[in-house]
Amino acid sequence: MKNLLIYYVTIILPLGILNWLSKTDLVHSTLFVLLLFFYALIFRTYVDGKRLANKNIIQKQDIWKMIIPGKRFKYFRELYL
Repeated sequence: MKNLLIYYVTIILPLGILNWLSKTDLVHSTLFVLLLFFYALIFRTYVDGKRLANKNIIQKQDIWKMIIPGKRFKYFRELYL
């Protein structure tokens, strides 16, 4: 996931799907909140860690450490620019 465009599509597309689900009656509000927490805690941690591992900034076994608050900010330039 070295390509910046693919990275942005990967992190923004699920938000669009969650937004669409929130406007329909397909998902109960409790399930929506659970999906939102899953996106924020699990999915984004994995995607950000995977991007940094592919760019050889962190090791693959350290992907789970991205859940620690402040780690994304430490690697802001490598993740988003």
